[in-house]
Order: sequence, then C-alpha cells, then structure tokens
Amino acid sequence: MVKLKASCLQDTHDIASRIAHIVSAGDLLLLVGDLGAGKTAFAQGFGKAIGIKEPITSPTFTLAREYKGKMQLHHLDVYRLEQIEEVRDLALPELFEGNSVTLIEWGNQIISALPKDHLEVFIEHCDHDDERMITLIPSGEVWNDRMVNLQHSLTDWTFQEC
Repeated sequence: MVKLKASCLQDTHDIASRIAHIVSAGDLLLLVGDLGAGKTAFAQGFGKAIGIKEPITSPTFTLAREYKGKMQLHHLDVYRLEQIEEVRDLALPELFEGNSVTLIEWGNQIISALPKDHLEVFIEHCDHDDERMITLIPSGEVWNDRMVNLQHSLTDWTFQEC
C-alpha cells in the first residue's frame, strides 16, 4: 500500500499521470472515494498522460465512455448499478483485451465480478478543500510486482497527515 498527499487538483492529475506511465494494456484501476473526492479528476490526469486529447468527463449517467490515445481508455462508473447481475451488460471481459486500460469509478462495488489483478486508487477528502489523500492498494501479482517502481515514481507526494 502507498499513501500520497495531493495538495491541489494538479497534484491529483500528476499522480495519475505517473501511474499512467507504468500501466500496460489490459490493466484495471478501481477509483474509489466519496462523491466529489476526485475520481474523475484522477481519470483526467491519467487520460492526458496516455495521449487523450478530448475532455474526459464523468460517465455517471452513461455508465461507460471510451477514449482513444496511445492506448484506448475505458472509463466506467458503476455507482448507479443496483445489482451485480447488471455488470454482465457492461461486457467487462472484452474491456481487458487489446491495447486498452480500464478505469472503473466505484469499482469496489463490483469487485467480485472483476479480475484479481487490479490497482485500487482510494481518494479521500482532507481538511482543506483542495487536499486529497490517495491510497494505492495493489491486488494480484501484476500490481504487487510494480509497487516498488510505483513508489519510486511517486516520491514527490509521500504521505503526510492532511
């Protein structure tokens, strides 16, 4: 587990960008946190780092958006799903194939339907409006193997109490 402090929106974008430089095709990131915590802001920084030029917006009402850059980005929001059976309609296995990476907002709600290898990005509000604590929790061999490299690339945001 890695804990980071983002002092402003740009920090959140920069942290996401550093993580984006470590991902590979087929990777899955779960973006977790309260409403307004910064999940979509994280996705925006991530997308920009993989060459996406168009604006990345929250897929809350559409459930899924797709963007093309150096890698394809699937950005999902499962907040409105009421039952795990609804996940089947999203065709998740196909999203993890090819030259793409998948970000799922509220992904912890459907974790039983997801591959074991993923990175959970838990974003929390701090005392100050713009500050966030971002906790990275690896799951599976792929992400556990990357943690040393990930920690090294994120030393600028080493955790401090919010």
